[in-house]
This record gives sequence, C-alpha cells and structure tokens, in this order.
Amino acid sequence: MGGTEQGYVAKAFESNFIAPLGPLLTEFEERFAEYLGDGVHCLGLSSGSAALHLALHMLDLEQGDEVWVSSMTFAGGCFPILYEGATPVFFDLARESWTVSPDLLEEALADAAKRGKLPKAIVPTDLYGMGCDLSRLEPLAAQYGVKLIVDAAESAGASVHGRKCGSGGDASILSFNGNKIITTSGGGMLVSRDQALIDRARFLSTQARDPAPHYEHSVYGFNYRLSNVCAGIGLGQFEVLDRRVEQRRAVFARYVEALSDLPGVSFMPEPNWSHGSRWLSAMRVDPAVGVVSREDIRLALLEYQIESRPLWKPMHMQPLFDGTRYVGEGFDELLFDQGLCLPSGSDMTAEEQGEVIERVRAVFGG
Repeated sequence: MGGTEQGYVAKAFESNFIAPLGPLLTEFEERFAEYLGDGVHCLGLSSGSAALHLALHMLDLEQGDEVWVSSMTFAGGCFPILYEGATPVFFDLARESWTVSPDLLEEALADAAKRGKLPKAIVPTDLYGMGCDLSRLEPLAAQYGVKLIVDAAESAGASVHGRKCGSGGDASILSFNGNKIITTSGGGMLVSRDQALIDRARFLSTQARDPAPHYEHSVYGFNYRLSNVCAGIGLGQFEVLDRRVEQRRAVFARYVEALSDLPGVSFMPEPNWSHGSRWLSAMRVDPAVGVVSREDIRLALLEYQIESRPLWKPMHMQPLFDGTRYVGEGFDELLFDQGLCLPSGSDMTAEEQGEVIERVRAVFGG
C-alpha cells in the first residue's frame, strides 16, 4: 500500500457511498484518463476480464467469428472470447519484444483478406509490463477494418512510443487485480477514445437498465462495475503508480546486472520504442548453453520457500484449446520451456533480492 488508501476508503464510508457507484469511482476514472492522455475515457469495472468481455460483447460476435489473440497470455485474456461464442486464433511472439509478432499478423491479415475471412478483432497482450508495438498494430488494424482491443492488463504505468500503455487501439483494458503493479483489491478498467463506446459499456455494465421509473430492460447486461470503496483503494494506489514502476525496473536491473554473466541466462528485452513497467522480472535459461534448466532454478529457490514461476503456458498448448489454430514458429513454446519469473515485488528489500541472486548463482556453482 502507498499509505493514503485508508483515507480515501474512509471518505467512502463517511459519505455513505458503499454501493458500487459513487464520487470516488468517478474521480478514479477521471484521474486515470488524465494520466493516460490521448483524449481517452475510462470506465472502472470489476476486473480486467470484465472489461475485455464488454469490449468483445459490443462487437456483436457470432458463432464462427474469429478473434486473433496473443497465445502467451493469462487465460482471462481469452475466456471472454468463448463467452461470446467466437473462435480464438493464437499468435506467436516477436523475439525482439516478447510481445505479439506484427509480422505474423500482417501476413495473416493479407491472407485472410484474400479468403474473405478477416477476424472481428485482434487482442494483443502487453506481456509482463512490456507494451505491444502499436506503431505497427494500429495501422494494420485500420487498413483491414479490424477492431484492435489491447490487453494492457499487465502494463499499467508502462509506455510505447511515448504513449501510456492502456491508451491504444479502439479500446484497451487494464487490470487492478491483487497481483498487479497497483491494485483496487480486484478491479479493472475499459479505456477508449470513443466516448460512445464507453457510454454503451457503462450502460451494459450496470445490468442494461433502460431509462424509466421502473426496471425496464430491452437487452441483457452485466453486473460489472467497480465499487466506490475499491475505487478509494485505487486512488491511493494511483498516487504511487510511477514510483512502483521505478521500483520494479530497479529490481529488474539488479537481476540483469547480477545474473547476466551466467551461461545460458538472458532477460526479457526492451525495444528502444518501449518503456516497460517490468511488472514481473522475466528471464530465460537455455540449458543447452549452461546445462542448468529453468526448473533446476525454480526447485532450488523453492527449497528456501522462495516462489518463482514459469512464464505463461501458451494458450494453444492448453487442454481447453486443443486443436485451435496457431500461427507462429513456437518461440512462445520455447519461452514457456525456458522462461522463469523471479520474485519482483515492489516491496522487496535489498536483502531479499540478494538472497534470490545468491540462490540462483549457487545452482550454477557460482
């Protein structure tokens, strides 16, 4: 916590706005919109998955419609596609950024246009706090008339090409889940420059109640709004967002300095157009070079009750999506096999990180 969250929550209780809507939620949305810039509007929701679901729902997807999505992502970035009855198509990553490959998308879009089977939307994931290459993705989506919904759940506080992550595409989604760089305990946000889109999403997120003195419904909606109390937590967290990014980047930089000399060890790259939040410190361990594997390190850390985790298992490798079309060369599969997220919390002490470094080096005999 940043220290001011309880004060904001107290305001919610003092004003008696404990129900989902209230002035703190409005302030949270307005302050975040100002922070993101680019003329965006923000809608506070119960989760990042809820934000993605609303964005897809408003596309009026039908059975058989395709949504193209990064394969290396959290499952919550794909499940809403299934909620709407559409078909996901999974895409590999670019080696220079570890985010979805614009080259693969460009080639696939050209082929799909020839076949008359363009996707209804593209959902690229900002992976581990690193934004996608919007300078490539936005023109491609516009060229083919395909909606671009950026999954920026992991990249609050990061930027690409000088633009804040979460402000791109036709819409973007943010997550404030408890494991993110800032949290509202549970929550998310839908962001767009299209005011009408946000207004429609607001209507749908509050059970789609038509304007009437009684409860009137012409379409079905969802109970997806963020609570005023949780927004109070978010306001306190928002005040320290940039500081949290600095802290995470410092943790990542120390790992790079202390471990890059180990054989087979490399870290998630940062292209010159990107300024990542380093939400998680992601490394790659090639056992063919150093004889040590990702799993050797993970288990060695676990012996000392230090948690680390493999990178996301690509969605096309998940039992749920068996047989789903995948476009790529398997770089994401390689990263899953060799990738590891080291402890990277904003509140890590120098001593704690020093122990992690010491334990990792010990696996290599150093």
